[in-house]
Amino acid sequence: MAYPLNSGSVNPSTLRLVLILMSTCLGVYLLGPPLYWYFAEGAFASTSCSPCRCDCSSEAIFSMPQGFGNSSFADCGKNDPNVSEEMEKSFTDLLAEELKLQELVASENKRHADAALLEAKKVSSQYQKEADKCNAGMETCEGAREKAEAALIAERKLSALWEMRARERGWNGSETTNR
Repeated sequence: MAYPLNSGSVNPSTLRLVLILMSTCLGVYLLGPPLYWYFAEGAFASTSCSPCRCDCSSEAIFSMPQGFGNSSFADCGKNDPNVSEEMEKSFTDLLAEELKLQELVASENKRHADAALLEAKKVSSQYQKEADKCNAGMETCEGAREKAEAALIAERKLSALWEMRARERGWNGSETTNR
């Protein structure tokens, strides 16, 4: 039995059409939102927009300014003395603040390091005291050993002397070993 050549396979032109359709959908999905915002705000936005009319009082700080669709928040707070003072700080003032903050951090790190060093010194002193106690005990034991060794040598000399006297008087030592 012979099977036809194209049974169960997909037509190449249909496959090409499906791939083109999928790549187009993927391109629109990836490039659609950036292109939308580019055309909505950048290329076709009007260059002369009305000024921002915003209420920068403390009560309305979170409310939306009037004319939100036409302008940005760049001018909002321009007349507020607190905001303008913060914005007018010079570069050197900002660097000075940064240096102060780094100095605080460094002093805090130094304080922690000093505390750790003090703790290490305490522990080291405690270990040194224990080592001194151990050394004193070893010296005591060594002294006692030397005394015991000297006493043993003296006893051996005394035993040798008594044995020599006993042999002079006729003792031969064989009687005690049989017992």
